[in-house]
Amino acid sequence: MKLINKKNKNYTQVFHLFTEEEWAKTSKNFNKNISTFFTGKKHEVFVNAHEEGITYFIGLGKSALQNYEIQQVAARFSQSQKEKLQAVPTLALADFMNEKQFQEFVKGLLTGTYNYPFDKKHAFWNTKFELHFENLSQKKLDHISQKAEALINGQTACQDWLNKPANLKKPDILSAYLKNLAKKYDLKYTAFNRKKCEELGLGAYLSVNQGSAYDAAFTILEYKTTAKNAKTFGLVGKCILFDTGGISIKSSANLHYMKSDMGGATAVLGTLIYAAEMQLPVNIIAVLPITDNAVSEKALLPSDVITAYNGKTIEVLDTDAEGRLILADGLSYLAKNYKTDFLIDLATLTGSSVRMFGDTCAAMFSNNEELKNNLIKTGDQTNQRVWNLPLWDVWKDDIQSDVADIKNISLKPVGDCIIAAKFLEQFIENHPKWAHLDIAGVAFGSVGYAKEKAATGFGVQLLVNLIENYH
Repeated sequence: MKLINKKNKNYTQVFHLFTEEEWAKTSKNFNKNISTFFTGKKHEVFVNAHEEGITYFIGLGKSALQNYEIQQVAARFSQSQKEKLQAVPTLALADFMNEKQFQEFVKGLLTGTYNYPFDKKHAFWNTKFELHFENLSQKKLDHISQKAEALINGQTACQDWLNKPANLKKPDILSAYLKNLAKKYDLKYTAFNRKKCEELGLGAYLSVNQGSAYDAAFTILEYKTTAKNAKTFGLVGKCILFDTGGISIKSSANLHYMKSDMGGATAVLGTLIYAAEMQLPVNIIAVLPITDNAVSEKALLPSDVITAYNGKTIEVLDTDAEGRLILADGLSYLAKNYKTDFLIDLATLTGSSVRMFGDTCAAMFSNNEELKNNLIKTGDQTNQRVWNLPLWDVWKDDIQSDVADIKNISLKPVGDCIIAAKFLEQFIENHPKWAHLDIAGVAFGSVGYAKEKAATGFGVQLLVNLIENYH
C-alpha cells in the first residue's frame, strides 16, 4: 500500500477517523444531522456522499483505546466496505494519531482485505490506491508500509494454508511450497523422508506418519541474520495436515474442520516470512514435522510402545493424541542439534484448552519467568492473548506408564492441556527458556471474511512482535 506524505486540494475519497472525544469536540464543524448517525463509537461507519466524492467517518471508540483496537476497526471497515471502496488517492484525516496508532490502522486496512483463496482484488491492493497522510514524514510512512506488507504476507500465507481443503495440502504440495519459499527468502531448507527419519531415530514422529499414504517430511527451515550476537529462536509448529484421530477415530461431527490441525505450523510459517522480509536481526530455526494422521492397516495402535528421538519410550493409549508425539521429536531434535536462546512450540493441541478458554486466548505453559511475562505482555498488545497455566510436577504422575517411560495421555477426564504440556516437557532436554502454546481454540474460528469457521491468523503477530522486541 502506497503511503504518501501530502495533501492535495481535492479528494474523491476521504477516511476521517474519530474517537468519541474527538467527535464531541469537532462535530460542530460538520452538518449537524450527521450526529444522528455517528458518534465516534468503535466500529461505527458513516458514509457521507457528496458532489465531490465520499467521506467515510470511522469511529474508533473511547480515546483510551488500545492500539490493536485501531487495527480491529480498520480491518472490519476494510472488509465491510470492500465493494464500495475505490482505488484512488485517498486522504486520511486523524490529527490525534501517533506513528504506532497509524501503523495499526494501515495493518488493519490490509488484514481486512483477506479472503480465501487470497487474491489482491481489493481496492487497497490496486496500484492506483494511495493513502495520503500529512502527520508523519515520508520516511516513517515508508517504514509503516514495509512493516504492514511484510506482516500481511506472513499472515495471509498462514491463513491460506490453514484454510486449504485437505486434498490441496498433501505433504508433497506443502513441501514444494516450502522449498520455493526457502529459495525466495534465502532460508536453509532440510527435509527428512521416512528412511532418513528411521536412521535418525525420530520414532515418535514416525509412529504417526506410519499410517499415512504419504512419505514423511520432517522439515527444518533456518533464517540467519548477519547481525552480530543475535538471539536465536527455536520454533516448532504442529503440522498435522489432516487429523482423522487415527485408529482412535474422531466422530464425524465437524470432522471437516480437522484440516485446521496445522495452525501451529502456519503461525511459524507466517513469522518466518515476516522475519525474512524485514531482515530482522535474529536467527530462527523452525521445525515443522509434516504428516497427516490417517487410518490404515499400518496405523499406530492404541497400546503400542514407541521410542522417541531422545530415547524415551512412550505407551500410546490414544492415537488421537498424536500432536504431542510429533512435537516431542520436533522439540528434542531442535534442542539436541541446535543452540537456541528460546524454544517455543505452537500447536492446535487439545479440546481441553478450547473448553477452558473458547476463542478468547491460548493456553500457555513456560519454565521461564522472563519469556512467560514477555508472551503475556505481547499477547495483550496484539490481542493474541495467552493465559499462563501451571506445570506442577503433580501432573507428571498422571503420565507414568506400566510398560514404558511415559504414556501419551492420562485416563482422567480433566486437564488434558496440562497433561500434554507435562508430556512435552519431557522432550525439551532441559532447555531453560521454553514455552508451549496450545492454540486449538484461537487458530480457527469465527471470522469476518467467511460464513463457516476459518483461519484467524493467530500466532503470527504474537511471535513477530515478541521476536522483534527481544533484540
